[in-house]
Amino acid sequence: MGQSLPMTSSITLTRPDDWHLHVRDGAAMAAVVPHTAAQFARAIIMPNLKPPVTTAAQAIAYRDRIRACVPAGLAFEPLMTLYLTDKLPPEEIRRAKAAGVVALKFYPAGATTNSDAGVTDIRKTYATLEAMQREGLLLLVHGEVTSPEVDLFDREAAFIDEQLIPLRRDFPGLKIVMEHITTREAAHYVRDAGPLTAATLTAHHLLYNRNAIFTGGIRPHYYCLPVLKRETHRLALVAAATSGHPNFFLGTDSAPHAAHLKEHAVGCAGCYTGFNAMELYAQAFDAAGALDKLEAFASFFGADFYGLPRNTGTLTLRREPLLVPEAFAYGEAQLKPLCAGETLAWKAA
Repeated sequence: MGQSLPMTSSITLTRPDDWHLHVRDGAAMAAVVPHTAAQFARAIIMPNLKPPVTTAAQAIAYRDRIRACVPAGLAFEPLMTLYLTDKLPPEEIRRAKAAGVVALKFYPAGATTNSDAGVTDIRKTYATLEAMQREGLLLLVHGEVTSPEVDLFDREAAFIDEQLIPLRRDFPGLKIVMEHITTREAAHYVRDAGPLTAATLTAHHLLYNRNAIFTGGIRPHYYCLPVLKRETHRLALVAAATSGHPNFFLGTDSAPHAAHLKEHAVGCAGCYTGFNAMELYAQAFDAAGALDKLEAFASFFGADFYGLPRNTGTLTLRREPLLVPEAFAYGEAQLKPLCAGETLAWKAA
């Protein structure tokens, strides 16, 4: 693990990218896109709207709506994905490629927010996956089984054994990203799986274990899916993120929900980190003594894996207090960012 000077006062990075982001739509999207655009040059946009984004035409229209929310003077490019379903036709893949779509997202049906239209049996999608492998589109995986008999905390490890290993064998030329990994098993699998398998890591899974959800009462703004795990898993994720291995890179999984739907009898899963993402990652890497590893993780490895050019601008983080706002306007509701009301040690210039 790299060592950084303990009193480093600032760090300047090549402008980073977010390889896993939810921005919703409409007034909610207008509230959150400016936060991401202030820090990131590009972001992979998740397609789990209602209804989901399943065609190239829908992806183009969604991209145009996102671009319209970027504040003047900021350069930000949404990178679009399609939502993989049992019935998504293989011929749509060529249209998607021509439209600039870069990946498809595989949600097991019922795994997380707006995943009801997800895949019920991965074998039903094989013809589409063959087209993706041929056209060079990536497969982004929400890696959890949804069987009710499998414990919630074991669903990621079970997914690797039951679905990901066979999928990797059947499509050796397909680039696969296991999104928002949360376990030691996933970190070790990706580490050893070869050059076409990668993983994104969120700031909240690097900073917190499952105690954060229950300290002093139930804290719904720390509830996400895949859920936070034990400390042994968090340490394995930090080791992966700071290892310099090129197949681990930044993906916030920033997932905005109206505060009243988080603070609810059946609360929504998702942490909103779009506002303070790089400050949170800096805190995690700083705590690990690995600030010198942050730039490659945030700015290089994802672009390289996707086959896209690295960014040319920069982002500077300074060691100075950032008081995280209690809430933002979110359409007609409120949106509470992770660490609302707390002071972070780093601040993006």
